[in-house]
Amino acid sequence: MSTIASIGIGIPKYKLTQKDAKDFIRMISHRSSQHIERLLPVFDHAAIQDRQLVVPVDWLKEDHSFEERNQLYMEKAIIYIKQAIEDCLNHSFFLEQSVHTENIDCIIFVSSTGIATPTIDAFIMNELPFTENVTRIPIWGLGCAGGASGIARASEYLRAHPDENVLLLNIEFSSLSFQKNDKRKSNFIGSALFGDGVSCVLMIGEESELRINLKQTAPKVINSSSKIKKDELDVMGWDIRNSGFHVIFGKSIPKLVESFWGKHLREFLHKHHLNINDFPFLIAHPGGKKVLEAMEKVLNVSKELFNFSYKVLQNHGNMSSPTVIYVLKEVMESAPEENTKSIVSALGPGFSSELVLLEWKNQ
Repeated sequence: MSTIASIGIGIPKYKLTQKDAKDFIRMISHRSSQHIERLLPVFDHAAIQDRQLVVPVDWLKEDHSFEERNQLYMEKAIIYIKQAIEDCLNHSFFLEQSVHTENIDCIIFVSSTGIATPTIDAFIMNELPFTENVTRIPIWGLGCAGGASGIARASEYLRAHPDENVLLLNIEFSSLSFQKNDKRKSNFIGSALFGDGVSCVLMIGEESELRINLKQTAPKVINSSSKIKKDELDVMGWDIRNSGFHVIFGKSIPKLVESFWGKHLREFLHKHHLNINDFPFLIAHPGGKKVLEAMEKVLNVSKELFNFSYKVLQNHGNMSSPTVIYVLKEVMESAPEENTKSIVSALGPGFSSELVLLEWKNQ
């Protein structure tokens, strides 16, 4: 079994409070004042206090080409991924000693908010002293599911290479896709929810020499499951136009949580002879307050089970794929006791669901 050894993050420079985001949308909206005032309470009910962006809010007032947006994506990605890697490999709470990039055998790069060929991980390998024989696995288009899916794919790689070490990089800059002239409700909802974030996860194999470097009880990946609901391609994703990415964010998502996600989770629990009472907390991607409330409803549990998810949503908003990694980092820093179990859960385009079963173990 692979172990999640450390997590680091890169925090974008510009802070945007939810109040300022609401005032900004009111100022630039092309809707009638009556219509906009009817929609603005979405900001108040989103359970978000702060978000971070890679661009100042004034940048959002102007029109930008796809080329300009994507060039910024590449430039900012390199800056903030380097910060996240440094934070991860030098995290004194998780690691006895710093880990060197020369110890990394594989990089899994996950993103959905920009494009590059070669992919950003190749640029990072030229910025930092990785060895030339690192296996690169770039994954694009998983959206919010990319954090949980990345953990699952890294675990599968380490099952085949138990003496190796993987860096999972998640980067999303949703602010660069902001479309000030898009009057669709999904764009409005996205403006109330999305922020920018970057994460780096160090995962090590069962026979990795880095295992002796672990300072804390750490989560092992026990198993994972992926499920896709057919004929729901228009629930979540991008509409890609000349001006860039336009968000698709269906109102049916909470209902799909109750039906599709609920069934997937119950099947997963049954397979492992578990029930929801076996978990002191769930590591759920906070796609939004309504998504978390739908999860609470289908499980018939209180919001306390999702405390870590609500905390990340409040402080960062929905950052797409890194968000669930931020939640996992909060959980790991709380130092769960040995034998504690939890599930990493995230939903994404497709419409898809990713589940990962974790158990904390002494090394």
